[in-house]
Amino acid sequence: MDSKPPGLAPFAMLPHPHIIAATGISSWLQRVLDYISGLDPLLAPLVFISFYILATVLFIPGSLITLAAGFLFGVGWGTLYVSLASVAGASAAFLIGRYVARDWVMKKIEHRPKFRAIDEAVGEEGSKIVFLLRLSPVFPFTLLNYALGLTQISFGRYVLASWIGMLPGTLLYVYLGSLFKSLAELAGGEREKTNTEWVFYGLGLLATLIVTIYITKIARKAINNRV
Repeated sequence: MDSKPPGLAPFAMLPHPHIIAATGISSWLQRVLDYISGLDPLLAPLVFISFYILATVLFIPGSLITLAAGFLFGVGWGTLYVSLASVAGASAAFLIGRYVARDWVMKKIEHRPKFRAIDEAVGEEGSKIVFLLRLSPVFPFTLLNYALGLTQISFGRYVLASWIGMLPGTLLYVYLGSLFKSLAELAGGEREKTNTEWVFYGLGLLATLIVTIYITKIARKAINNRV
């Protein structure tokens, strides 16, 4: 008989990063999510939220997990759980980047001009830039959490701007997840995009354009001031 407590099983399933890269992350995530779907209705949300937070900190893409929330819990509860988990995970990564792994994060982003520009932009515009970055699908969510920890924004402003900015995308993905008939179908992504999806993707691209213009403008200003 397995002696592990039920709530710890998903974390015991966490493979080495090289195994994830070799076998594909969607099949592994599907097994974890299958496990969560079989838990007691009171325990499943707690395990899901804990797993989502850990996945965020470990750079595991959250799109499939967010979709699964819609399938597992429905639109209302799924949105609530993902919103709590994504903000908590982003906050944990922010604090790690700022206070624990600052040198490591700097090495990760030092050759990425986009992130250097973000530092300047956040210094000028603060919450507005973080909000727009959260709306944009272009900037990687997991690395962005750590990178923003190196900027001048306060933790409180970061959390509030991140929560508001991530909410539309969270609602969209959870809603889409609720349309799937099984976790296997969800993992395969076998479904045509709805008009609602295209609208949200359009808004995301618009946010990307706006934040790119802001960042470019502020970065040029910073360069001119140094010359």
